[in-house]
Amino acid sequence: MNRNLQQTSSEQSANRAAAYASADVALGSSDEPALGAHLITQRRGYEHHGIYVGRGKVIHYAGFAKSAHRGPVEEVALEQFADGHAVAVRPHPFPKYSGEETVLRARSRIGENHYRLLTNNCEHFCAWCLLGESRSEQVHACLTHPRTGFHALLCLVSAFVANRMKTGFGVVNAA
Repeated sequence: MNRNLQQTSSEQSANRAAAYASADVALGSSDEPALGAHLITQRRGYEHHGIYVGRGKVIHYAGFAKSAHRGPVEEVALEQFADGHAVAVRPHPFPKYSGEETVLRARSRIGENHYRLLTNNCEHFCAWCLLGESRSEQVHACLTHPRTGFHALLCLVSAFVANRMKTGFGVVNAA
């Protein structure tokens, strides 16, 4: 009986994550998100998250997005956050904090460099800014559905290798 309850809970979590993703609203090139909006870009095998803070800027946890070393919470241009990918807004019908408060919370963590893929990533950061609790539907889905987790891991490794090749860190000098 307990096992059935766990499966039901896992299925509910997966359904919740799918519902969030299906509710995302694509951001047009001339659209300006609301202050404190939760922004999403689809990357290969995962979503990257950030908070819109106005004037074309986003605060996000850089994580491993640009190098082999984890990056801090930083404020960047929307174009840099998007990195060539489409941007969507993830609606939160009942955020704990107003847009202005969400922006202040995001700014309070600029420079923090405690990124952890499973416990303190860009999605955890956005949930904390908006809802006051650190959580990640992506991580939960990966941990409760091994196939999803394995696929995400393969995509992350592939993206890491591609980034290393693009920046020249993967090239061996034969001289």
